[in-house]
Amino acid sequence: MNSDQMTAKIAAGQGFIAALDQSGGSTPKALRGYGVGDDEWNGDDEMFAQIHAMRSRVITSPCFGSGKVIGAILFEKTMDGDVDGMPTADALKARGIVPFIKVDQGLAEEADGVQLMKPLDKLPALLEKSVGKGMFGTKMRSVIKKANPAGIAAIVAQQFEVGKQILDAGLVPILEPEYDIMALDRAGGEAILLEEIMQQLDAVPEGRKVMLKLSIPVTPGLYAPAIAHPKVLRVVALSGGYSTDQACEHLAKNPGMIASFSRGLLQDLRKDQSDEEFDAALSGAIGRITDASLAG
Repeated sequence: MNSDQMTAKIAAGQGFIAALDQSGGSTPKALRGYGVGDDEWNGDDEMFAQIHAMRSRVITSPCFGSGKVIGAILFEKTMDGDVDGMPTADALKARGIVPFIKVDQGLAEEADGVQLMKPLDKLPALLEKSVGKGMFGTKMRSVIKKANPAGIAAIVAQQFEVGKQILDAGLVPILEPEYDIMALDRAGGEAILLEEIMQQLDAVPEGRKVMLKLSIPVTPGLYAPAIAHPKVLRVVALSGGYSTDQACEHLAKNPGMIASFSRGLLQDLRKDQSDEEFDAALSGAIGRITDASLAG
């Protein structure tokens, strides 16, 4: 797929984006969920080898290339690795799946009710490498804990500021100001978040588009204005700790918003499953997530 084909796939594809970008501190938890104990690896290299083996198994599963998965978000080490004897991005594109790369370097300490991204000092080099490897876009996450207007304004401003650097590099940014689904003030905070997003979108230069990755809102349909904005390529939803069924139930109430799930996609997969069992579990999750993404 060339750039135009990938853009069209993301803009209008009938499916969802898989999040395969667990990294750092989240990797051991993901491995435990897959059935790989902490005693089965020693050090970062062995840990990442284990998670790459899991991701490779997902990517090469027949159901993953069924057309229902239109994109996949990768961790840098996954991008650097091979799947089926090909660079991971090429293996995805061969299956009709558009590749994205996670570019943030973790979260700062909470201030004003939010966790901004840590300084992205490695970003220029990572963007250059990602372009060379044929990636289409990027993803970066920050987190909102409270409905603090100053904090929410800061988190959205940071996402769009870095997003402009990514656009300048020739990649499409997925901006992810996640709202903690456990926050008691989430309904009001999400209204503030939408207002800040719309202001920033209006300032995006003509001819450029970004993507948004947001928690499924408390108020169904809240993000319809962002979905319809001419400078938004697609709005995707994170599962945010919901189970697959819970995430799908909430997502189905938000027409135009498609999934970009991690836990909601992978939760029923285990290392000791036979290929048939693994494919059946993954196929079931893909089917449910696709149906929820296309509801309405």
